[in-house]
Amino acid sequence: MNSIKIILTGATGMVGEGVLMECLENPNVSEILSVSRKSSGKRHAKLKEYIVSDFLKIDPNDENFRGYHAVFFCAGISSVGMSEEEYTRITYHTTLHFAKAVLSRNPDMVFNYVSGAYTDKTES
Repeated sequence: MNSIKIILTGATGMVGEGVLMECLENPNVSEILSVSRKSSGKRHAKLKEYIVSDFLKIDPNDENFRGYHAVFFCAGISSVGMSEEEYTRITYHTTLHFAKAVLSRNPDMVFNYVSGAYTDKTES
């Protein structure tokens, strides 16, 4: 496959930005749709941005997601200072809703959930 089309979340974060840079440099990736609450500020011929205010309100029939091969879901937050209920809503329910929306438009796509579980700022 020479023309892979990617959907990426979390491009404004550390991990997502790294995935974005790799995708932009990869000659097999022809298009990246960055889905985010704010712009990454990056400009590139391969990059499209789709700004959404609330991932839980994404329409499962949204045509913006049609025609893609893979997702790198890199959106995430730290649990520090959050209630379990709010953390679950943001990390679990949001991820599942997004996955269902993109998979309804692309039933054969690959969904990659990129987690920062067990990481820490000391890099140990």
